[in-house]
Amino acid sequence: MGFQQGLSGLNAASKNLEVIGNNIANANTYGGKSSRAEFADVYASALNGAGQNPVGIGTSLASVSQQFTQGNISTTENPMDMAINGSGFFQVSDDKNPVMYTRNGQFKVSRDGFIVNNAGLKLLGYPADGTGVIQPGLAQPLQLPTAGITPQVTKNVSMEFNLDSRAKSTAPGGTGVGMKLNDPATYNNATSMTIYDAKGQSVALTFYFQKSDPTPPPPDPSSTTTWNIYATANGKPLEVDAAGTATPVDVDGNPTAPYTTLVFSAYDGSKPVSPTADINMDVPVSTNAAGAATLPIAGIKLNILKTTEGGSSFAVTDVKQDGYAPGQLAGIQIDKSGIIMARYSNGQSKPAGQVELATFRNTQGLQPLGGNVWARTYGSGDAVVGVPGDGNMGVLQSGALEESNVDMTAELVNMVTAQRVYQANAQSIKTLDQVLQTLVNLR
Repeated sequence: MGFQQGLSGLNAASKNLEVIGNNIANANTYGGKSSRAEFADVYASALNGAGQNPVGIGTSLASVSQQFTQGNISTTENPMDMAINGSGFFQVSDDKNPVMYTRNGQFKVSRDGFIVNNAGLKLLGYPADGTGVIQPGLAQPLQLPTAGITPQVTKNVSMEFNLDSRAKSTAPGGTGVGMKLNDPATYNNATSMTIYDAKGQSVALTFYFQKSDPTPPPPDPSSTTTWNIYATANGKPLEVDAAGTATPVDVDGNPTAPYTTLVFSAYDGSKPVSPTADINMDVPVSTNAAGAATLPIAGIKLNILKTTEGGSSFAVTDVKQDGYAPGQLAGIQIDKSGIIMARYSNGQSKPAGQVELATFRNTQGLQPLGGNVWARTYGSGDAVVGVPGDGNMGVLQSGALEESNVDMTAELVNMVTAQRVYQANAQSIKTLDQVLQTLVNLR
């Protein structure tokens, strides 16, 4: 009798419902991938392989196929969350078993500074050296730095500003004698910036600009305008001027000579006539606002070559210096190429590592291990590794997670269909039972 067909149909429908139920259960699993039950018909064959019964004997579960389609990407408030937009898998390891692969980007920082998932598996990638240079090669567990960033002494300073050509002269006789730090009437403008000594201690560097009358007076074509520049460190005038000559101060602590000068043509203020190269600046020992002594800073390259003199108000448009104070790790940021940038409390940042992804020729050949991870198999082929965005690798999106690719509407429709199939197979068994009962009752 044909009970075999009905029984196989019941078993197939039951397996289909199990797959559908598992998909629905994982609808909210980040990085989860839906599965599909695939069936094959079954026919009986003769012992020697010749001939077949044209009537099948049912169906069988041929495979449960994983569907590695892209899930929706949702943003989160956690910078450690990562979503892969495109192909690829994160590589994770427990330091004992072979590398495992996942699409779930819910990562955290362990007590030892390693980037781990909820199961404690460590994310693999390329480390960075102490200067922030990525070291590509064999992927290893990524570990965030615990030490702070060391200070850097200021070596280069550049300033870009405009001096008002309409301003009156404040330099008696053009010599600059009579400049008083606490008297704004003795200079035209002032601006300050912060530089750092070898210990990362801040030094307030202030520049004062004092205009002199053009010499020789226009309309002489060689007429120039000179701006005297005075400089102080934490309120103390620099002891040596740009030419290396000692700069004396008066009894009140005011400089008696400018630190350097800016010279413009009276007919062209687009760039200075002098200086034409960087100025070598030495900053002496000074006392900061807290009363502590700062270290001397020698050999600073001061660039003021982009200064202009025009008929508009004094304005500083750009100030740069390359020193910074010590800082502690304040957070991280991950860019689309997987580079993990460590941000420090002093405003500096440097790479702490780079995430490495893996792809496979046959992703459906991966073996699911549970916990949102897969293992490589012979059917999947070897992993092809690389950084996000290279080749056919997807890119990373920090502060986001990939949702499950389960289509809830489709799964509910499939559930109804599987239920009807189950009922139909049960009905076929019931019908065969009635036929058999009729046969038994024949007299």
